[in-house]
Amino acid sequence: MLGGGGDELMLHVREWGLGSTSSVGGFLQSRVLVFGLSGVQWVMLQLLENLQHWLTDEIARDQFVIRAGSDTEVLWNDANLKPEPVYKRAFWTESFVQWSPLGTYLATVHRQGAAVWGGASTFNRLMRYAHPQVKLIDFSPGEKYLVTYSSHEPSNHRDANRVVIYIFDVRTGKVMRDFKGSADDFAIGGTGGVTGVSWPVFRWAGGKEDKYFARIGKNIISVYETETFSLIDKKSLKVENAVDFSWPPTDPILALFVPELGYHPARVSLMQIPSKDELRQKNLFSASDCKMYWQSNGDYLAVKVDRYTKTKKSTYTGFELFRIRERDIPIEVFELENKNDKIIAFAWEPKGHRFAVIHGDNPRPDISFYSMRSANNADKVKKLTTLKGKQANALFWSPAGRFIILAGLKGFNGQLEFYNVDELETMATAEHFMATDIEWDPTGRYVATAVTSVHEMENGFNIWSFNGKLLYRILKDHFFQYLWRPRPPSFLSPEKEEEIAKNLKKYSKKYEAEDQDVSMLLSEQDREKRKMLKDEWDRWINEWKQLHEVEKLERQKLRDGEVSDEEEEYEAKEVEVEEILDVSEEVLSDNF
Repeated sequence: MLGGGGDELMLHVREWGLGSTSSVGGFLQSRVLVFGLSGVQWVMLQLLENLQHWLTDEIARDQFVIRAGSDTEVLWNDANLKPEPVYKRAFWTESFVQWSPLGTYLATVHRQGAAVWGGASTFNRLMRYAHPQVKLIDFSPGEKYLVTYSSHEPSNHRDANRVVIYIFDVRTGKVMRDFKGSADDFAIGGTGGVTGVSWPVFRWAGGKEDKYFARIGKNIISVYETETFSLIDKKSLKVENAVDFSWPPTDPILALFVPELGYHPARVSLMQIPSKDELRQKNLFSASDCKMYWQSNGDYLAVKVDRYTKTKKSTYTGFELFRIRERDIPIEVFELENKNDKIIAFAWEPKGHRFAVIHGDNPRPDISFYSMRSANNADKVKKLTTLKGKQANALFWSPAGRFIILAGLKGFNGQLEFYNVDELETMATAEHFMATDIEWDPTGRYVATAVTSVHEMENGFNIWSFNGKLLYRILKDHFFQYLWRPRPPSFLSPEKEEEIAKNLKKYSKKYEAEDQDVSMLLSEQDREKRKMLKDEWDRWINEWKQLHEVEKLERQKLRDGEVSDEEEEYEAKEVEVEEILDVSEEVLSDNF
């Protein structure tokens, strides 16, 4: 029960935005803090907002968010029409926006902290997370937690920046754990971030459970579990000289890289969490550097190893390929035909068994495709093809696999090649001049290329079909961000997805008929629009003809009685007219 003045207190609560949220099913349940005569009470308000409503679009469209100037806007992607607005707001964020991994929330960043937004028909603020001067945010894979980061200047300029990290429960807004220290304490391992700190500092184990997260420190790996937000077994893993680690996207397996130390070779280790049992280890001799690439299902791990030659004056690159799902996790050593080729880019096919490599030292490098499956299912890498002399330095696989964009960014000025890896053939070549970003939609049907404000000209984005057809182009001054809204994983089993793919022609007839109906409707609308424009033009011409007739006598008077309006019936004469504009006289003195 609320004491007197409850309505007034509720009004103050709404004005101050004091509240937290928790999700029940697909619906949002909001907790509002109310101050009553008896103390602090929680009142539960049911808000019938289905946060997954956008997934029920009748024609299965996807949404995206853009930032341009001071505006942030969410739109539907419609291949047959221009984007359809969903929600637009000026000064919605003070820094950037970020979708949560399953697309449920849109996060914004402000001086006072972060906020998440969502809803069925519009974007309501669902929760605030107080963290002054927050600079970076990161969601856990299952959207249960939000990690926020800030860095603060020390009073003594010789000291390192002070770092503050909070881990919030997304639905309640409660701080589950905080971490504070100098930037040096968080600067080990990884790349990117700010002020020398790698980001994300905490890396989450794969899967939607959000059970474990870890960070690397000096000679330790600290692994936490989210039931109590404390270290597993109340202690960190001691790993001498560890410099990097990663999780697969699906399983709680920790992959560690330890470089050479004295007479001990470098090594990669796979460790099961929470048991900490070592599943596999591989020593890497003469290794100078290493980078790990996980396949999206966690089926394979590629370790790119840069090794010194015998003279130690140069390096060459090879790969260690781990087959995670097979017994005893077999490892295959893989090298290019020319092992001295520089590796420019590497990428696994999502949900698949193939990978692509851009390699070579020439201005136009080669691109090779390989499969982890060979004849009779032998555990040996099979080469599929090599494309010679391509203007490409980046690889962008469709999230559904099969198709890939071979992209030439930066120095290649936005060259695009849409390639079908099943058929080993190019579907289309195109260019988006000065393109800075390329992003597939979550279904693999469409792809966006964008020119952001790092360039002063041609800011905006293009939307293409998967096979390289330009569908529409939008120009936006001061264009900062383009992000597709992620989708949660499909409920279909891999076997069902494979069955649908095999019988796609049967399923596609229905959608082709729908597309044809839409196309005919659009054609009819275009015809009506063209007819309306022509009618408008004819009206305008008739109005001017009538005016021309009305002014006929006036024109005749100006021509000294000549009747005709036809210019060719007149004789043109040139008449020179001299006019004295100014006369001045000057008396010169005679000094001779």
